[in-house]
Amino acid sequence: MKFTLALSVITVASLAAFTGPLTIPKPHAKKADVAKAASNYTGVSKPQVFKVDNEGSKLTWLAKKATGEHSGNVKVSDGNFTVDNNTLKAGSFDIDTRTITDVDITDEASNAKLVGHLKSDDFFSSEKFPKANFVITSATKATGNQYNVKGKLTIKGITNQVEFPATVAVSGKKLTANAKITIDRTKYDIKFRSKNFFENLGDKVIYDDFDINVALVANAQ
Repeated sequence: MKFTLALSVITVASLAAFTGPLTIPKPHAKKADVAKAASNYTGVSKPQVFKVDNEGSKLTWLAKKATGEHSGNVKVSDGNFTVDNNTLKAGSFDIDTRTITDVDITDEASNAKLVGHLKSDDFFSSEKFPKANFVITSATKATGNQYNVKGKLTIKGITNQVEFPATVAVSGKKLTANAKITIDRTKYDIKFRSKNFFENLGDKVIYDDFDINVALVANAQ
């Protein structure tokens, strides 16, 4: 009996000399770690909604005619974007047509005359249709932050499909979206001095296409 006990002590001492002190596993600690990890895992990422910052966002327009061009600003009145796994999935924004301004005419009276004309029925009918709207129908990611965006643009109550490249980036709780949208105004019943609808306009022609440059900022909700 004494011999067996002594042999056991020698064996344990020998093992300790080569491997260090014996450590008894603690299964309960491992189970706790697994339970904690499981509680933090949902299996599905949650889409994040970003609300457009009206004051931080900017829309500019550019329209050309035979004898020159005009440009100005217009305000965003509302909008939001949905991002999932850092990828744009959906979005929309509204434009307040009553806020149209011109920035290239310095004479106050001439400036007011042009802006008034833009808000009239010849152009955007701002009193009847104070809101224009764009809704994304698809956003296909190309490389990096570049997307090919398709959507429905509504002006004066008329909706048409438009397509354009856009840059959409998310940094923390901030989203930025930049794009240039080229619009054929005649598709929205804006035909004033269009050579496709009126003859003998000469140098009074206003070209059908105009551009909206979009620079939106949105914050996570």
